[in-house]
Amino acid sequence: MKIAITGKGGVGKTTITVLLARVYADDGQKVLLIDGDPDANLARSMGIKDLNITPLIELDKLIEERTGAKPGSTGAYFKLNPEVSDIPDKYCVNHNGVQLLVMGTIRKGGGGCACPENTFLKSFLRHILLERDEIVIIDMAAGIEHLGRGTAESVDKMLVIVEPSQRSVETAYKIKKLSMDIGVKNLYAIANKVRNTAEEKFLKDAMPDFNILGFLPYDDSIIEADRTGQSINDKNKVVQGIKNIANKMVGQASRLSKEIKYE
Repeated sequence: MKIAITGKGGVGKTTITVLLARVYADDGQKVLLIDGDPDANLARSMGIKDLNITPLIELDKLIEERTGAKPGSTGAYFKLNPEVSDIPDKYCVNHNGVQLLVMGTIRKGGGGCACPENTFLKSFLRHILLERDEIVIIDMAAGIEHLGRGTAESVDKMLVIVEPSQRSVETAYKIKKLSMDIGVKNLYAIANKVRNTAEEKFLKDAMPDFNILGFLPYDDSIIEADRTGQSINDKNKVVQGIKNIANKMVGQASRLSKEIKYE
């Protein structure tokens, strides 16, 4: 199952990404986390103490070796399909049964920036989504520059994390439009930091055409754990909510597989 997670900054996207990975790993699943957010803070949220992890986008020698051109060069000939199949095993960090790879973000520029580094990242992501057989969770920014039309269709679930605010809802609808434009078929929302039934109703009313997988409560202990780097108790209501969402997605994926198998 391939999952992409996005949303407005500050909604708790990274925390939910880490908890979701932990739930699947604790269940015995093989999990690969891809940090594609410009802030690249998944490692800290996972409790990895050695934070000296270089994003793939900054490995200039590797990119030049695989593409045949120096990063940042324009007008140069380079390979459009560089070899990337060995990258996950060589550059992943394993922590408590979850593999982490910090990808970095697509560099923007004129004409889509058809440069060696962007080509390298997109080839890597295409390999991850199309050829790897594990649970892959990609933490992205509010934009979805990483996904192109060729890879978007391989995303089993695009999860938009929202909180009870108008700006968060507006961002969700912008993501929805972008997702539809590139062919993402399964777009869902997870409501986070919900304090009461009034806030839950606000999101339901404001997002009638979203399938909201669950409502996670606001919890100061989650924020404190993120600040101090401490682990979150499994009995925490947010963790229990994440488990319910994870089980729901596995069930949906299982039903989809059966439908495809017996068609």
